[in-house]
Amino acid sequence: MEDFIKTVVHALVDSPDEVELAETIDDRGAMYEVRVAPADLGKVIGKGGQTVRSLRTLISAIAAKHGKQVALEIRE
Repeated sequence: MEDFIKTVVHALVDSPDEVELAETIDDRGAMYEVRVAPADLGKVIGKGGQTVRSLRTLISAIAAKHGKQVALEIRE
């Protein structure tokens, strides 16, 4: 899941070297915190938040298939 999130976020931003991904895992699922450059925040969130909603939906569906829960936070 971590590699998938990195790949998608790197494709969206202009400064992929500044992307940081922190992962916290427990027995129920995982929490991912993605930090991007301030100039790239809008690209990851998308117009009206549509891009980040779509990404959250997709990773939640993947996690549910494995009986897990996933949370994704995007930070500047």
